[in-house]
Amino acid sequence: MPHEHSAPAAPGRAHRDFLNFADVTPAEGLALLELAERMRTGAYAARPLAGKALAMLFMKSSTRTRVSFEVGATQLGGTAHFLSPRDVQLGRGEPIADTARVLSRYVHGIMIRTFAHADVELLAAHADIPVINGLTDLSHPCQLLADLLTMRQHLGAVRGKAVAWIGDGNNMANSWIEAAAHFDFPLRLACPEGYDPDPGFLAAARARGADVRLLRDPREAVEGAEVVTTDVWASMGQEEEHARRSVAFALYQVDAPLMARAAPHAIFLHCLPAHRGEEVAAEVIDGAQSAVWDEAENRLHVQKAIMAVLMGGEPLGAAPAP
Repeated sequence: MPHEHSAPAAPGRAHRDFLNFADVTPAEGLALLELAERMRTGAYAARPLAGKALAMLFMKSSTRTRVSFEVGATQLGGTAHFLSPRDVQLGRGEPIADTARVLSRYVHGIMIRTFAHADVELLAAHADIPVINGLTDLSHPCQLLADLLTMRQHLGAVRGKAVAWIGDGNNMANSWIEAAAHFDFPLRLACPEGYDPDPGFLAAARARGADVRLLRDPREAVEGAEVVTTDVWASMGQEEEHARRSVAFALYQVDAPLMARAAPHAIFLHCLPAHRGEEVAAEVIDGAQSAVWDEAENRLHVQKAIMAVLMGGEPLGAAPAP
């Protein structure tokens, strides 16, 4: 995963991307978490992005993604440049490949947050610098790394800690499935009929021997879990489906009775923004078991780790205990 250059990469130069968990080995993923933990606790003071720039392409708006990448790049000594559809020619039909080639001549890395995962893959295929997936409709690996860091922070480890996903089989659910295969923890997903995760992610995880089960009853999924997590019922771009989804997901709210079925020390996670009274009750997200604010902060630390390695040449040491 290490990648280092002091100026934008020359055309054809080898580099690493972070589009899904499959782009790192389990050992590299654990080493990334250890690096992020050093950043979280203040044990890391290097500035590997000094003189380097990150381009941030936002086809979908965001609070946490934008601020955490901007602040993270600054803390590592670099700069980050926000580009909305109105700020780049992609919004006027320029081919993604052309944008990738041009940005490769200006900056040292690209973070993109968009709808179609294929667009991110196309960008990475034509960029000569690292590309980071800030979110697509298919996966959200940066958020999932933050969730895993939060598990370590509150539970001491990731491996073996039972996780329950409640609700839509969306990009977050897909990334949880990848993570279960990478980091060896049991995962139970409770999704309504017709809202299952991507079958390719499920098949790939099961082929690797991951303990992943797809259920319909959220009570069964949460039983004994040490992490209970969910997301909004209608993601960005699905607003017109909200009424229909509200009916389908009515029995999938994470409320106090559901949390009571989890382990006594269980934590609640949510990638935010949250809709209290829909996917989660206020008494849960604002309660003692909620770790969502640490989770949100940890976006900063994991993204700093990703940038330090991909853009700054920070070496990944031996993988720590998960």
